[in-house]
Amino acid sequence: MTMPKETIASLRAAFLDGSDTPSKAVARAFSVIKEKDADVHAYLHIYEDAAEKARAYDALATTNDPAKPLLGIPVALKNNILVKGKKATAASKILENYVATYDATVTKRLEAAGAIIIGATNLDEFAMGSSTENSAFGPTKNPLDLSRVPGGSSGGSAAAVAMGSVPVALGTDTGGSIRLPASFCGLVGLKPTYGRVSRSGLIAMGSSLDQAGPFAHTIADAETMFNIIKGVDTYDATTYAEGTFPAVATKDHYRIGIPRAFLHGIESDVMKVFDAAVEKMRALGHDIVDVSLPMMEKGLAAYYIVMPAEVSSNLARFDGVRYGLHVDGKDLLEDYELTRAQGFGPEVKRRILLGTYLLSSGYYDAYYGKAEQVRVVMREELASAFTDIDCILTPTAPIPAWKIGEKSDPLSMYLADIFTVPANLTGVPALSVPFGTVVREEKELPIGIQLMAPHDGEQRLFHIGKQILGE
Repeated sequence: MTMPKETIASLRAAFLDGSDTPSKAVARAFSVIKEKDADVHAYLHIYEDAAEKARAYDALATTNDPAKPLLGIPVALKNNILVKGKKATAASKILENYVATYDATVTKRLEAAGAIIIGATNLDEFAMGSSTENSAFGPTKNPLDLSRVPGGSSGGSAAAVAMGSVPVALGTDTGGSIRLPASFCGLVGLKPTYGRVSRSGLIAMGSSLDQAGPFAHTIADAETMFNIIKGVDTYDATTYAEGTFPAVATKDHYRIGIPRAFLHGIESDVMKVFDAAVEKMRALGHDIVDVSLPMMEKGLAAYYIVMPAEVSSNLARFDGVRYGLHVDGKDLLEDYELTRAQGFGPEVKRRILLGTYLLSSGYYDAYYGKAEQVRVVMREELASAFTDIDCILTPTAPIPAWKIGEKSDPLSMYLADIFTVPANLTGVPALSVPFGTVVREEKELPIGIQLMAPHDGEQRLFHIGKQILGE
């Protein structure tokens, strides 16, 4: 399928010259959703009041207000990002009727920049998954091939952009949940430096791992979105001020590290695409060097200890007492048991059980404590590597989008995160850029390549990404 590629820049230019209006853009968005979303299922909720907001912006959109770079632009948000007065389900039955009482910080910043939020997108329940098949409200399909997954957990946001309903959308990334769908749907996807974007108003999965970030067709649009949502927030103590980390400069020529020993388990045609990307970087004048990062091999194992431990802690609050689903039992304990048994899906239960075990007496030090030690060594290893190289290049995933239902074994799905989890464990920024395709069953499927930079190195990622895409 050939998808339209409206961008922030193209829409703003059309608004300024009067050839388009926010009302028309929002109407087109709703038309695309009506035409395609019955098949794709990118959205859980559509905000009909967006049309009214668009009409209010029609006259203003002909002015170029630097404070409102998204004036009149339709945007979609993953449904674990709070929008005041709207349902925030995290694609779970336990929050099926929960209505947000406040806006997430990223929501407020997008709306202050003039964005029109048109709907909430589907996800793996509580962002737990790599395919958006784990939603309690049904899977999302890849708009490029409806028999395949869009990636996860932010597959709904990726599909919303890929099918042409919005030019940009926000997802969240805990272990690759933006970058994997970006790769599978042929988009740009950014996982920012940990603490660069506020987590206030994001329904928590792994608090030391989660970051909100954009999907877009272009690096320029991803950069625009990042510049709007980033910054210190008094509601999130993990956010930090500009200048906290050493400055990461952009350059004419970069020294790019390839962790060759880490690149295994990759399907042969995906590896050919990656090798072509390496050659393009070389042709652009960059130095390509092999880099040794042995602890990255341990990243996936460490992630699947740290993440479920944090899941177990964060999801303890969903008990049927304070908010969300409540199921009556014969006493308080049975209230808890019945509510959580009926409210949570299989993948969420699996991770809660694993995390609770990992944090239990006698196992905390053996597993969780060791995984945290691995994180420390991984950070030190990356910091050392970045004294010699400017960025790291890997495939985003070892495989293209798989068929819906193909990976019934959870472990086989977890392996898709092997190249993405190190950025979350160490907190560094990472960008997935579409580069080339592979053929499966006579259909071309996109492949992404991933760039990682030092902390606060987003501008370097954007600079290199623009060179790759020729922007």
